[in-house]
Amino acid sequence: MCLALPAEVTELLGDDMARVSLDGVGKEISIALVPDVAVGDYVILHVGYALSRLDKAEAEKTLALFAEAGLTSDAAQ
Repeated sequence: MCLALPAEVTELLGDDMARVSLDGVGKEISIALVPDVAVGDYVILHVGYALSRLDKAEAEKTLALFAEAGLTSDAAQ
């Protein structure tokens, strides 16, 4: 089974790369597959690649479900 996660783009790095925040942890990813990504966008992230852009409300809903299921650091608080 594969899992793709919503991640917020926090910085564009050039060369089709960006920095995202995953539950407060920064990670460099490829945005080569998703045109016109901007800082503040949410993307679906799988194995280091953004696969698509995601609406902010949908991303927040999905992240809340992960927290409810105990799959994020928010669940530990």
